[in-house]
Amino acid sequence: MAAFLGLLLLCPAVSKASEITVLDIRDAITPPIASFIGENIDSAVSSGKTAIIIRMDTPGGLDTAMRDIVQKEMNANIPVIVYVYPPGARAASAGAIIALASDVAAMAPGTNIGAAHPVGVGGVGGGEEAKEEAKTMAEKVTNDAVAYVRSIARERGRNEAWAQDAVVKSISTPAHEALQLGVIDLVAQDMNDLLKGLDGRTVKKNNRTFVLKTTGAKLTEVEMGFRYRLLAALSNPNIAYILMLIGLAGIFFELSNPGVILPGVIGGISLILAFFAFQTLPVNYAGIALILLAVILFIAEIKVPSFGLLTVGGVISMLLGSLILFRDEEIYAQVSLGVIVPVTLLFVAFFVATLSLVVKAHRRTAVTGAQGIVGEQGEVFTWGPEGRGKVFCHGEYWNAQGPADLLPGDRVVVTELRGLELVVRPVGPSR
Repeated sequence: MAAFLGLLLLCPAVSKASEITVLDIRDAITPPIASFIGENIDSAVSSGKTAIIIRMDTPGGLDTAMRDIVQKEMNANIPVIVYVYPPGARAASAGAIIALASDVAAMAPGTNIGAAHPVGVGGVGGGEEAKEEAKTMAEKVTNDAVAYVRSIARERGRNEAWAQDAVVKSISTPAHEALQLGVIDLVAQDMNDLLKGLDGRTVKKNNRTFVLKTTGAKLTEVEMGFRYRLLAALSNPNIAYILMLIGLAGIFFELSNPGVILPGVIGGISLILAFFAFQTLPVNYAGIALILLAVILFIAEIKVPSFGLLTVGGVISMLLGSLILFRDEEIYAQVSLGVIVPVTLLFVAFFVATLSLVVKAHRRTAVTGAQGIVGEQGEVFTWGPEGRGKVFCHGEYWNAQGPADLLPGDRVVVTELRGLELVVRPVGPSR
């Protein structure tokens, strides 16, 4: 009996009627993307799927998110296939390592893989000591990445030398050349071609052997739900940047005009969403500080007669803060100049317009209360020889005092308000 059970364990796990989950990843690798992939790998395992295919087109992504995906791939109890698709797609940087970690790596013609050198690991500014520290840190991160990809390539039986060069030299390789170099397992024109190429392939994983049976397999395509789409959108640096500026503008407008409510609500929500996005992105807090300084300079313009110098300083601070807002040098983790320039100009225009309205409101002559009636014209209703009587002014009858020779019907102008009594003088000669 024991011998029979041992034979069963040694037999390959041949798929019956294959059911395969298919995921589409066409974005930077961020924590929401890692959560989406991890959740669906777990779901595919628990629901008895025979494999999972990740169709991928990515410029790369964050190291932590990439490592989460790699761990899920390598520890899943079913084969995980990564397919770089469609033609013209790429598996760059973090995407290349995710492909290397898959049980079967496939690419469509016209795609490329590689350029996995770590970036954003320190600047070169400052003195010689700071430069040396930055260089040492960069070497540590690079060496760690090299050891990581070599171990993955060795585990998956792929080209270790190529994996190292992808990190150290940032090489990138087209599909057919990657196949020849042993970086990937097959090149497939489309999904049908991929399923044909996978059929009958043996995958050894976690002390088990799987034989893929993909002919006539049932494919279940899983799309990102609203929650993941929202989280992925918030992880876009351009969206996070715009949300932060909307939040600052809304809060400023609410503080300048208490009681409007709507700008404050929108600003508060936008700031909270922006701070959530900053948790998933490599934020440079010096950039945030410069943007906040720009807001302070714009507000100070109304209090200090700087002849526009504070506004100019605010614009410069805003641009510099926007350019260094995120630490990562990769293009997917930077705010686009096509977003920075128009958004900064709109933001500055908003502040200038708002502050100019505030200045005009402060300089406007009062039109209500005691000061509002001074300078108004009225008509004498009754008048006595002692220089007192009633005047119809501002839609009301007022007690008034003025020259003794005024007569009912004379036009007068208010020169002063004493308590509840007007002081008037004639507009023209008395009758």
